Parts: sequence; structure tokens; C-alpha cells
Amino acid sequence: MTEEPKHKPAWLKVKLPKGQVYKDVQRLVKGNALVTVCEEALCPNRGECWSHGTATFMVCGEVCTRACGFCATRTAKPGPLDPEEPRKVAEAVAHMKLSHTVVTMVTRDDLPDGAAGHIAETIRAIRQASPETIIEVLTSDFNGNEQALACVIDARPHIFNHNLETVERLTPMVRFRAQYRRSLHMLRRALEMAPGMVVTKSGIMLGLGETRAEVERSMDDLLEQGVSVLTMGQYLRPSPRHLPVIDYLRPEVFDELREVALAKGFRHVASGPLIRSSHHDANFRPELDILEAINEDLRRRGELPAEPAPEP
Repeated sequence: MTEEPKHKPAWLKVKLPKGQVYKDVQRLVKGNALVTVCEEALCPNRGECWSHGTATFMVCGEVCTRACGFCATRTAKPGPLDPEEPRKVAEAVAHMKLSHTVVTMVTRDDLPDGAAGHIAETIRAIRQASPETIIEVLTSDFNGNEQALACVIDARPHIFNHNLETVERLTPMVRFRAQYRRSLHMLRRALEMAPGMVVTKSGIMLGLGETRAEVERSMDDLLEQGVSVLTMGQYLRPSPRHLPVIDYLRPEVFDELREVALAKGFRHVASGPLIRSSHHDANFRPELDILEAINEDLRRRGELPAEPAPEP
């Protein structure tokens, strides 16, 4: 493996967080004992996003049962789930008046359902507190447990996100205990479990030594599973203990890859050095027919109030 380039290029420099909105979000997160992936993953966009009043909530604890080569989240034996966490997250979403929220998680291989039930509870709590909010979840692969996946999908998130993170050849090195083909399978099954009622999404980090051909192969693999939203961003090394950066891709390369992905058939693509799977620039609103199908299903199940009858 080659040495990491000594200096980050200028296009990766970000402004320090500031402003009253940033402070308000920070106070809300700390005051409710919430965890954000913004902080845990050392996201370079956390100052920008928090200054715009947005945050990605990370649930199921602060430690992960896997030790992936790219991730800053601490690996250890996790504690029990906080039964109050779904309510706390929902109250924060309502307080921030978020039109789009992202809920991600640490991997919980220690639990029989991989914490799927906890994710489902969080989705339902958010919907009850803020019915108009678009809910995106970014989950683990649940070790391929389709019952766990079905539990999450049955809660009707608008967007189901599960990241490939890297190309197939590099997966064993980059993603501890994950499997490239298993991730693809779970993305396909999520769509099959709720046809017409969910959007599937995935993301890839670049700069780990992948080739252009491998990136395009991953695009094709995702499209074959029905994934319609893609994010691509630059891998940044969290610490010397993590995998080194092999290459810093220039912004124009990300622009080119975005055009390639759109030409291949993705409906929405966010691609840039600082793009992350939960970055607000990568958010989009699902098509109206999908939103209507979800709402109709929730009304049928009594999880949303019936629409008022039209006036004569």
C-alpha cells in the first residue's frame, strides 16, 4: 500500500463552525443526550450542516461491534439500548422543524435483530411528532437478517440507505465483517419488501485505491438492485490507525463521475470531495407517487389520520 499524501489539497479545507444556529443545535443535541454521526464520524461538514440547523442522528449507542478500516466510531462491547432514545430524537426533529431527517446507527451485531426494532420505533416516533418530515434511515446490513430488514421497512421510512462504502475488491479490507454482495442483496430486498413505497440509496468513498472501472462497476451493481440515489465523496483518514488515503480526487473528477452515474440511470446523484451520505446537499424529496403510497398505507394501518373529505 502506498504512503498517504502528506498534505490535504485546498478544496478539502472547511470553515470552522460558528453562528447562533450552530450553537442552538449543539445545545439541543447535548441537552437531550443525543449522539450525532456529525461528531462521531468526524464529518467535515458538521459546521456547515449545524449552522443550517440540520443534523444526522446516530442511534443505538456510541460504540460499534465492528471495526471497519475507515470509520472513526469507537469499537467496544455496547451497552443496552436507551428505550427513551426514539422519543428524544423525535422531539429534536420536531423542535428543529426538519423537513428531512437522517437517522443512522452503529452496527449492533450483539443483538438478535441488530437493533432493527429500535430503528423502527425511532421512525414511528419521528412520524408521530413531525408527520411532514421526510425520514431517511442509514442502517447496517443486519448480518443479512431479512426479518430485521423487514421490521425497519415495515415502519415505512421514505428512504432506505445502506452504503457499499467501497468497490468489491477492497471490501474485505475496508469493511470489517461486511460483504459486498450481501449489501447489494439487502438493498434489493428492501425495495422488494415495499414496492412503490420506499426509495433505496447507497454511497461510495473514493480515494482508497479503487479504479475508475471498479467505481463504474459498483454503479452498475447498485442499479441492478434498483438503487436510484447515489452519493460519492472523498475518503478522509480519521486517524493514523485507519486506512491511509491513496489518492485525493480533484473536484472535476467527482463532477465527471456524477454525469456518468446520471447517464447510467440514477435519479439523483451527489458527488464531490466533501459529500457524505447524510450531507444535506445529498438530500432529495421522493416522487409524489411514492409519498402518496406510503401515506395511504399508513392511513390504512391507522398510523396517520384519514384525509378530510373534500368540501361539496
